Amino acid sequence: MGPVYLFSAVARHNQWLSLRQATVAGNIANANTKGFKALDIEPFEKAVDGARLAMTPTHAAHIGVPAATVASPEVRAAEPWDVTHSGNSVSLEQELIKSSEVGRAYRLNANVVKAFHRMLLASAKG
Repeated sequence: MGPVYLFSAVARHNQWLSLRQATVAGNIANANTKGFKALDIEPFEKAVDGARLAMTPTHAAHIGVPAATVASPEVRAAEPWDVTHSGNSVSLEQELIKSSEVGRAYRLNANVVKAFHRMLLASAKG
């Protein structure tokens, strides 16, 4: 059986989710800091779209083609819902929504990996 890259894709998405959760936590921690500008990272889809997709050799006799690489996400200024008189652009409601999105995505990744693992075990048993 050839290599399966689903686990690699899920691992990379989990790394992106970890960075996003850390950014959201930093925004929440600085919600009362004067002049703090909320941060966010570029969407995972944008990072994947920028990847150079290429065929990957699966056997030593194949012509060597380098594997695709995915650019690491960049932290950027977030688009705030509102800015307070102190210049702080953190909206706790917006950050909590982002945090719940991250939690849902982690659960989805875990369920996809569990289902794929069960499928692999079922195919190995015959």
